[in-house]
Amino acid sequence: MLKVGDKCPNFKTVTEAGDIVTNNDYLGNFLIVYFYPKDLTPGCTIESCAFNEKYEEIKSLGAEIVGVSKDSIARHIKFKEKHDLKFSLLVDEDTAICNDFGVIQEKSMFGKKYMGIVRSTFLIDPNGSIIELWPKVKISGHVDEVIKSLTAHSK
Repeated sequence: MLKVGDKCPNFKTVTEAGDIVTNNDYLGNFLIVYFYPKDLTPGCTIESCAFNEKYEEIKSLGAEIVGVSKDSIARHIKFKEKHDLKFSLLVDEDTAICNDFGVIQEKSMFGKKYMGIVRSTFLIDPNGSIIELWPKVKISGHVDEVIKSLTAHSK
C-alpha cells in the first residue's frame, strides 16, 4: 500500500457519467480517494452516504471526493442515482487503480481467503502527494476523521 509522502499514482479511467479523468485533473485541490468493495452493499452504502452528507463541507475546505471500486459504469450509475451521490465514482473494472494504490489484498470471509478491495481512504494534497491515509477503514466516524485531517492540512 502507498504511504504518506508518496505521489498519487497516474491513472486514467472513466466516471459513472462516462467522462474520462486522470489524476492530473485533480491537481490544484485536495483530493479524497476512497476505495470500497462493492456498490449497493450495506457498508459501502453507509460510507458513501456519509461522504455525501458532508460533501458541501468538504468542498468548502478545497477538496473533491471520488469513490473507486471494481464495479461497472452501469452499476455505478445505479448506485449514484439511488443515493443521489454528488461526487464521481471512478470505474476500475481491471483493478489497475486499486493495484497502484495497493488496496487489493487478501481478505477472509467465513473462513475463505480471497483477494479483494480493502476499504481504504487517501487524502492527496494539491500537488499530488499523499498526506494522510486510512487503511482498513472502520466506517463509523471515518468521514469526520477525514474532515479533521483535511481541515488541519488546508490551513
